[in-house]
Amino acid sequence: MNVKMLIVDDEPIICEGLRYTIPWEELGVQVIGEAYNGTEALRLAEEHKVNLVLTDIRMNGMDGLELAEHLMSALPNVRIVIISGYEDFAYARQAVRLGVSDYLLKPVDIDELLRLVRNIVAKVRKEAEQVNRDNENRMMWLSNVVRGVNSSYDFSSVMPALQPGAQFRMIATQMNRFYQWFSVTSSAEHKSLQEAWMTHVHLSLEKHAIHCLSVFDHTNLLFTLCVDTSNRLATELAWNEAIDDMLQAWQGPESLYGSISTAYDSLADTAEHCGEARLLLNYHVLDEQAILTAEFKDQADRKRDGVPEHFPGAEMVQNLMHALFRYDLAEIETLIADIFGFFRSRGYLLDEAAIAYGEIRVLLQQRLRESGIKDLDALNRAPLDLDALNSYAAISQIAKEDLTAVLTLIEMSGISKPYWIIEKAKKYILEHNGSALKAADVAAWLKITPSYFSYIFKQSTGKSFTEYVNQFRIEQAKQLLLQTHDKVYEIADRVGYKEYKYFVSIFKTYTGMTPTEYRDLNTT
Repeated sequence: MNVKMLIVDDEPIICEGLRYTIPWEELGVQVIGEAYNGTEALRLAEEHKVNLVLTDIRMNGMDGLELAEHLMSALPNVRIVIISGYEDFAYARQAVRLGVSDYLLKPVDIDELLRLVRNIVAKVRKEAEQVNRDNENRMMWLSNVVRGVNSSYDFSSVMPALQPGAQFRMIATQMNRFYQWFSVTSSAEHKSLQEAWMTHVHLSLEKHAIHCLSVFDHTNLLFTLCVDTSNRLATELAWNEAIDDMLQAWQGPESLYGSISTAYDSLADTAEHCGEARLLLNYHVLDEQAILTAEFKDQADRKRDGVPEHFPGAEMVQNLMHALFRYDLAEIETLIADIFGFFRSRGYLLDEAAIAYGEIRVLLQQRLRESGIKDLDALNRAPLDLDALNSYAAISQIAKEDLTAVLTLIEMSGISKPYWIIEKAKKYILEHNGSALKAADVAAWLKITPSYFSYIFKQSTGKSFTEYVNQFRIEQAKQLLLQTHDKVYEIADRVGYKEYKYFVSIFKTYTGMTPTEYRDLNTT
């Protein structure tokens, strides 16, 4: 690493002489500029986070000693070398005792200056290496905690000195509409975003005297361990204001939102509060709240009492099947919007909606296989990545992609017409079950030949028309036997059998017992 140095003297010619007569680059020093007064020097030093300041002691306005005091307050690790005349020797020695790295007498001995700078460069680099090692250890410790891996590393040994009663908090941040941005950008852009994101969080919170340590657990999930080093943020409101300032100041491709854990005073509890911050992020989808807190979660849970609730999955799948076999993409998109609109309106979190959608996918697979559609890889997707797909719009888009792929399979299979015929036949059976049902009558209603109807019905259901109708009616009769006190002959008539003895015979064929025996066995 290069050591960044600032040269300060109220005589420009001296600044230029020091800058251009010495091969600083060969020493590992980058001269970031020159300042001709203490005020300008302080501004440049803070702006560039310099490691070394070479300054004259006598200057108009803010002199070298006053500058040194300000620098050591603003940049505690900065090295300062003061150049003084012989008559200022006692003054310079005082500066050294106050913390100035060293002093040189005028006229400056170049060899002495080179030796002094080499020593400072070596010390700065050694300290930087130690800081890097400490940071790597700290990052590894926090990464392990975030991932749930036990670590015996003594993190407290590298924490800044804490005021009595200082408390920790875990903050988790994510970017809105991440999937839309992520899907059209490169890995280099992802890395650049992460660096800018982490830097922004740290700089913003440090303005509130919050010390930070951050790790990414996902491209779109940054965990930040925070400690108020000055005990200034004594209230929840103060913390929320600090987080809000950070979120509002972000100028990335999409806005950020974040969660903040409750306070804790032992690093041994970090994993628990990491989990708390992670859980709170899930509540962002409810009303796109920017700051998620335990209080917000409690309020939301009271409103969400009973969620997730039973949802009409079979009906949803049936509607999707109809749209798929009609090749109606517009209706499919409408149905997807209705499905996820149902989940959102009832307060489902994304993980709950994803689980429900997974159940719909499984049921849809079963129905499609029954209809002769194979190779349903489009519906065998891995669990949704809800850190990337962190909105209802994103998971709705995934569902649309799934069903568009299924639609292509159906088009390629060429079996949608027979399917639709059978679905209409099943609906006809349901609506006319109490009357006589004949395959020829259904075929005539469908405007196809009886032989073609019988063929595709058997192919689609695995049963003949008569077998299907009998099984359907016996299932209805079984429910009526258990749920009503109707006479057996009344139930036979209701489900479509006008001859009592024939009904008893068919019932026994399918169940192995008479209707009366079935009722007695299952109601005692």
